[in-house]
Amino acid sequence: MSDILRHVDNGVMTLTFNRVDKKNSITSAMYATLADALAQAVDDAQVRVVVFQGHETIFSAGNDIGDFLNQPPSGKESPVYRFLRNIASFPKPILAAVSGPAVGIGTTMLFHCDLVIAGDNAAFSMPFVNLGLCPEAASSLLVPQMMGYHRAAEALLMGEPFMAEAALEVGLVNRVVPPTEANGVAQQQARKLAAKPLSSLIETKRLLKGGQQAAVLQRMDEEGAVFGRMLREPAAREAFGAFMEKRKPDFSKL
Repeated sequence: MSDILRHVDNGVMTLTFNRVDKKNSITSAMYATLADALAQAVDDAQVRVVVFQGHETIFSAGNDIGDFLNQPPSGKESPVYRFLRNIASFPKPILAAVSGPAVGIGTTMLFHCDLVIAGDNAAFSMPFVNLGLCPEAASSLLVPQMMGYHRAAEALLMGEPFMAEAALEVGLVNRVVPPTEANGVAQQQARKLAAKPLSSLIETKRLLKGGQQAAVLQRMDEEGAVFGRMLREPAAREAFGAFMEKRKPDFSKL
């Protein structure tokens, strides 16, 4: 069965991370599938709203580290950057249902969603620094805008998880529900949106974004260039080596 499930019903396209045995970690092939699904949905009259969802125990552990090291992102046309550009510029409403851990891009992609429903077991983290890397998905721009500088600095410099209630307080999520209900609540909200006039949804979303899309895409490009450079440097090599060897990284000489 596919690692990404795509289902369209009553105007709602649901994209499901379906790799629970690997904690829904995302491979290059999965990013390509997601990027293509979003690109096709822009002009698909059957799709009025998009929902991302995982499992009640795990949303996504972020990048599949083994796949990531074997196929590191190589420029703007790599699948991960195509996905990020497509989710950032997608004109129709996007919802996410998040239960369990949402790590790295599992959290940063949510800043490009319009509504986020969280299970009360959700745990959000952006541990890029801990991997010798820098933020991606324009999170260095969007996280401080949402959370304020000091909370953003804590989230991005410390890289430690914060829970659903904290995410609700800073505005990252709209509602916290039991994990078994998160996907269903997101579908209910999506169906409500799909019944509304699409032109009004698109124009309202565009106005809400405040003409910031160019700045978001520019920041993504800047982050991507730095991310690619840092990926080849000693700190990242030590972090990923420690991860694969199941030991604590040693950055004392770096």
